[in-house]
Amino acid sequence: MKKITAVIIAAVMLISAFLCGCSGSKEESSQAQPSAEASSEAKTALKLENGKTYKYTSREIWCENNGKKIYGVAYIPDTDQKVPLVIACHGLGTNHESGIGYAEHYAKFGVATYTFDFCGGTKSSDTNKSDGKSTDMSVMTESADLEAIFNTAQTWDFVDTNRIFFQGGSQGGLVSAITGVRLKDKIAGMILLYPAFGMYDFVHRAYPSYESISGTMEIVNDMVIGEAFGKDLWNYDVREHLSEFTKPVIIIQGSEDSIVRPEMTEQAAKLIPNCEYKIVDGAGHGFGGAELDEAAGYAMEYLYKNC
Repeated sequence: MKKITAVIIAAVMLISAFLCGCSGSKEESSQAQPSAEASSEAKTALKLENGKTYKYTSREIWCENNGKKIYGVAYIPDTDQKVPLVIACHGLGTNHESGIGYAEHYAKFGVATYTFDFCGGTKSSDTNKSDGKSTDMSVMTESADLEAIFNTAQTWDFVDTNRIFFQGGSQGGLVSAITGVRLKDKIAGMILLYPAFGMYDFVHRAYPSYESISGTMEIVNDMVIGEAFGKDLWNYDVREHLSEFTKPVIIIQGSEDSIVRPEMTEQAAKLIPNCEYKIVDGAGHGFGGAELDEAAGYAMEYLYKNC
């Protein structure tokens, strides 16, 4: 088993987001199907009004990708109308909880959010409720998870399918971008938080050749990844494809992030035809407290403009 240096370990860490916003009641569902409260009448689409707030509920919803179950929680504004949806992707080694702060903030202002656990996205079932092992996970398996969720979300009765957005932090931002390019004609836009576009470079630093990629590698928090991680990224650099995505994008970056450097995401933002770029002054890799509030505020402004 190979040990990565502290610098490379840092390259894939994501600080879990702090909780924020108001709380709501919890309803559980074991299937990714329309809610039991669905009306037989067609719902109209909710028009977002800047500053208007809603109560909201949270509900567990399971999805599936190629026989593997994916656990997630939807935060749904209390309204009879269909609402926009943000599908929130966590970073490497974290789980759905990293998206709760954003989910509660968005739901408060009329936007539903689904935050979930990638298959094999953390080291154990203690922190990840979805199926799969970390040694089988890669950015491409996570992209397949995200696409499966997107397809399932179109059946949920509360979702306006014309306004589905991807959000991702660190590796989740990379996965969002990869999947967003693939679904560029279907999704409405992307919110990318310190996206790890340099993961391609990381793989090429870690291995001298494609043929040398084998075995396992121990990374952040004792998490172990397998050879699929390196092999699936070896010949794919999403930065070469960002210009293909013409829908609105916002990148939110910490000014003091030493893992995903601001100059890297700033350069990437210039490759995207329709991209806002926001800096959270003083923030590192991951936002918490007032920094999360600021980032969620930027994201909500973006949603008001593009929903």
